[in-house]
Amino acid sequence: MTLRIYLDTSVYNRPFDDQTQPRIWLETLAFVVILQVVSAGEAELVSSSVLEYENSRNPYPLRKRWVTRCLELASHRQKVDKGTRKRAQELEKEGLKAIDALHIACAEAAGSDYFLTCDDRVIRRYPGEIKVLNPVDFVLAVIGGDHDGKSDE
Repeated sequence: MTLRIYLDTSVYNRPFDDQTQPRIWLETLAFVVILQVVSAGEAELVSSSVLEYENSRNPYPLRKRWVTRCLELASHRQKVDKGTRKRAQELEKEGLKAIDALHIACAEAAGSDYFLTCDDRVIRRYPGEIKVLNPVDFVLAVIGGDHDGKSDE
């Protein structure tokens, strides 16, 4: 079974952040590995109308084009509908910001196995079934052959 992964906007834009910070640099490298895994057909990338909306509001043309190109790699595009809106409202009650809740609701509706974000707050607060990880943790789990996102330690 091919893994289905949803990356939030923070991951797509990570290459444009301050690469002198070790965490940001590692997350950028992890993102590159994820793109390679997707390009090799070892995982499916999920996109959404929420990602497209956020990207359309990006004031930086180069970043906007980059994210658009990355989203073109997606094998599935999830639209926001009544069900995803309702689920997003439930997630907001758990303390997630509205846009983060919409991203996760789309990931759930698309049947994603993983939701990847650079936002620690989202990772801590998500109460659902999808495995929510930082891109670095995801890459380490995949490289280790452990597709449930839990280490052997």
